[in-house]
Amino acid sequence: MQSNAVLATLQPNHNILSPSRFYSSSASAAATFLPVFYPQRTRFSAPQYLKLDKQVLASASGRYVHEVKSPFKNAAVLSDSYSYLFCALTKCVECSSEASELADIEWDNLGFGLLPTDYMYMMKCSQGGNFSKGELQRFGNIELNPSAGVLNYGQGLFEGLKAYRKEDGNILLFRPEENALRMRQGAERMCMPAPTVDQFVEAVKETVLANKRWVPPPGKGSLYIRPLLMGSGAVLGLAPAPEYTFLIYVSPVGNYFKVLKAQSAAKAKGYSDVLYLDCVHKKYLEEVSSCNIFVVKGNVISTPAIKGTILPGITRKSIIDVARSQGFQVEERFVPVDELLDADEVFCTGTAVVVSPVGSITYKGKRVPYGVDGFGAVAQQLYSVLTRLQMGLIDDKMNWTVELS
Repeated sequence: MQSNAVLATLQPNHNILSPSRFYSSSASAAATFLPVFYPQRTRFSAPQYLKLDKQVLASASGRYVHEVKSPFKNAAVLSDSYSYLFCALTKCVECSSEASELADIEWDNLGFGLLPTDYMYMMKCSQGGNFSKGELQRFGNIELNPSAGVLNYGQGLFEGLKAYRKEDGNILLFRPEENALRMRQGAERMCMPAPTVDQFVEAVKETVLANKRWVPPPGKGSLYIRPLLMGSGAVLGLAPAPEYTFLIYVSPVGNYFKVLKAQSAAKAKGYSDVLYLDCVHKKYLEEVSSCNIFVVKGNVISTPAIKGTILPGITRKSIIDVARSQGFQVEERFVPVDELLDADEVFCTGTAVVVSPVGSITYKGKRVPYGVDGFGAVAQQLYSVLTRLQMGLIDDKMNWTVELS
């Protein structure tokens, strides 16, 4: 541990230990996370059927077309008079109102961990080509060559966003186009082709709707959406991979807080997280693990400017806009660690945590507590506005949400 360590507590009772963090372009490029898939196996002892809810007259043949609501394309089937359609899929998707039923899990006990859902989305392209013809697949393991670019040289990146269920049963996505743009920016830096913004957003929509029964009830959590872009083609030398895979999987989640290696040292001393300082001057705030940090003093909210090593968080960007709309003055600048010692409140933001207040900071042996038994007033206000907007409980004057039905 360095002598300028900052130790902090995230409310409730979350503590942070914070030495400076060293960054390098190679380290950033190699930081790749891959999911572990646990496939669901379903066995049927008898043929399964799809209930047909609607039929329309096909003008060319005079026969009826039964329209089947299914995550698979081209699901409309010609039929003369049958009210049921034989389903040859491994697991049928019912088109009646039963399709909207929730998965049978304990929604009140959701944590932030992987729960296998029904479908994932996959799309591929070659180096120098364009993504096309993506499709939904049953959620399960994926196959990669041991020489895949993502495994050997870390040529991969991921995004994270959420879907929320409204009281009327419809589902809201929160700013998916921002994730698409950020993925394209990251892909360009890592010499990878990327889906267009429209392809990204449509793929997210398809994946969420195919897994609609896994979106938690209102107020019980959200459906975490994890898009991946990786060099899946085999490559031995250090070079861009010959093939790329874009994949989306989802999982219902509740509250989140992570534990990584740096946090282990903090926990050993009674702190729950690490607030990193810049590696040059060792005095300017950077991030709390994967979260952006905000410092409140009076009506002014300060946060580190986006300067290379600071994550351009979409929740960060949204909180800044919400704060300004609520009359706060927001400053994006270099924030020295000394300002923590005189702050009224400190909080973190991220897709998973949304807004997480800091209970205390310990810097060079001095502990500074914030608030009493919960959120500070400013963090609570911003959290309330943003989450109510995400869940469709207030009017979306920002035009940030995309509604799915």
